[in-house]
Amino acid sequence: MDFYLKEGGIRTSFEYGELEISGDETYGFRPFQLMVASVAGCSLGVYRKILDKQRINYEDIKVSADIERNPEEANRITRINLHFVVKGYRLNQDKLLKNLEISKKNCSMVQSVLYSIKVEETLESIELSK
Repeated sequence: MDFYLKEGGIRTSFEYGELEISGDETYGFRPFQLMVASVAGCSLGVYRKILDKQRINYEDIKVSADIERNPEEANRITRINLHFVVKGYRLNQDKLLKNLEISKKNCSMVQSVLYSIKVEETLESIELSK
């Protein structure tokens, strides 16, 4: 990966497209946003793969991220709470929770920050009627 200085930030390119990074949101994504997006995106992606592999019938999954930062330590991220909302038919809450634990153990981004950021996951299931 190569990163280049630009006015107000940094630019990099990937196969999918360009990414603009900056501490100022008017010039690009802030680094902490990218960190949280990486953890949440990886966690949701692994969770979806597990549910699909087990043929669990869901209509939608949303993850909301709530973060805490410590301004006394370079404003570092100290905690990320990922709240999963699974919508579907005939959902088994215990199975959904067990699979969430499995996804946490298999998400490379969660495992990468394991000893520096507390990652908590909560789950809510919404039963849809036909």
